[in-house]
Amino acid sequence: MKRKDLILTGILLVMIGITAGTLIALYTINEELAPLAEVRTTEITRSSEPLISDEALEGADARFLFKTVAEEVTPTVVYIEAIVPIEGKVPKDEQHEFEDEDEESIWDRLMPRRARTVGSGVLITSDGYILTNNHVIDGAIDKGLRVVLSDKREYPASVIGVDSSTDLAVIKINGSDLPKVTVGDSESLDVGEWVLAIGNPFRLRSTVTAGIVSALSRDVQIINDQMRIESFIQTDAAINRGNSGGALVNTSGQLVGINTAIASQTGTYQGYGFAVPSNLAIKVAKDLIEYGRVRRALLGVTIAGVDYDRAVEKGMETVRGVEILNVSENGAAFESGIRPGDVVLRVNGIEVNEANQLQQQVAVLSPGETVKLSILREGEIIDKNVALKILEQESIPEISSYEQPLIPEEIPEGNNDGVMYKEFESGFRIMALATPEDAEKFDLYVDRVYRYSEAWSRGLRADQQILKIQGEKVEDLSELEELIRRNLNEKGSVTLEIVNEEGAHGFIELKQN
Repeated sequence: MKRKDLILTGILLVMIGITAGTLIALYTINEELAPLAEVRTTEITRSSEPLISDEALEGADARFLFKTVAEEVTPTVVYIEAIVPIEGKVPKDEQHEFEDEDEESIWDRLMPRRARTVGSGVLITSDGYILTNNHVIDGAIDKGLRVVLSDKREYPASVIGVDSSTDLAVIKINGSDLPKVTVGDSESLDVGEWVLAIGNPFRLRSTVTAGIVSALSRDVQIINDQMRIESFIQTDAAINRGNSGGALVNTSGQLVGINTAIASQTGTYQGYGFAVPSNLAIKVAKDLIEYGRVRRALLGVTIAGVDYDRAVEKGMETVRGVEILNVSENGAAFESGIRPGDVVLRVNGIEVNEANQLQQQVAVLSPGETVKLSILREGEIIDKNVALKILEQESIPEISSYEQPLIPEEIPEGNNDGVMYKEFESGFRIMALATPEDAEKFDLYVDRVYRYSEAWSRGLRADQQILKIQGEKVEDLSELEELIRRNLNEKGSVTLEIVNEEGAHGFIELKQN
């Protein structure tokens, strides 16, 4: 080998050695590349006792009260940044910061384009477990999560688990003696009570807003999941994009909710925000930490809130409770003697008057636990103890945007590759799917039911399949439309025979509006 070649080979070997040494050094000192540390302690602090008594609150000046709560809770609320892949040209908005906004180049073709999405989270343990919304971290690339504390410390984060049915997730950073929130009892909240929302709207770190609890147990159909559980706390504390996953706290500085969504026609604050109650959120968080998934307790019923007409039909003196429409055979409710037509008045002593209230009370329990139901049956109130079973399989549909206007999306009617849609005045939309055996025949599914509509109040729900109308089998949209229209016009009501995902059959009666 020539002298010149020897020299060049030596230089090349030296450069390779330097490069390898540099990479090894970076791996050992860079937090984002370092392996995660072993978890040594995990403890969630809960308290049902107010830190400040009602008597003291009545005499307190709100200015100093809010200041004290903000100082106590703000260090527990974190800023979350997730790197997600994007395709094509996506408009820039308040929650997305694109890595490269120049025209497409050779690097765009060689390396995927990415965006940074931002949100909030709440530290629930001193060793770094953070509760947030699923849609805040959904789609993040590997090692693409970064958490910034209120004191500007930064940490890489890993996903522990997600739950699409409640839009909640738990992520983890490596740390010790971190500030953590005290979790309160969301059942103790009252309408009109002061609350503070803490988060990072529009990338404005550690923002605190105040308002009141406007309503409880709101079901606004914004979680796109067949098994969704919605019993939101509604507040008029200002919540905007970036607040998602942040804390809603009471005047004792206790976490009572995880801010999740806004109702808006513009995409920004218009006076209505919604938070997942802390009792439900912490149950989900504990399951995700311990099992990596949520162990959902199952009652095995189809339910609907009792409205005025139904209360009159059943001879009830007051409009209250949740009616059992269908009971799954061999389910927990069936084995405990609960039957269709029963009206649930209380769950473990807590009154329920809407279907989502009953759902929430069951959702905070674990499979195997026994729940006490107070039932109204033929004018007599009886108690039933039900040993809850476990939901073996949960469907996980795609999650759409949660901070969107609460208005129906526009889907064109007509045939589209074997799929047809039709809106009905009673407040629901039907999706017709052509059968594999005969393209001229269709399976008819309830695609959507609008809140407060006649169909909703009667118990019709998304994903139920319609089999018959007034006892007549239906296999296409035009026949379905004609049968519903004719019976409503001639009789003032129409009966739909339906079957749900669990195979339970039932009947829904719709009346002329």
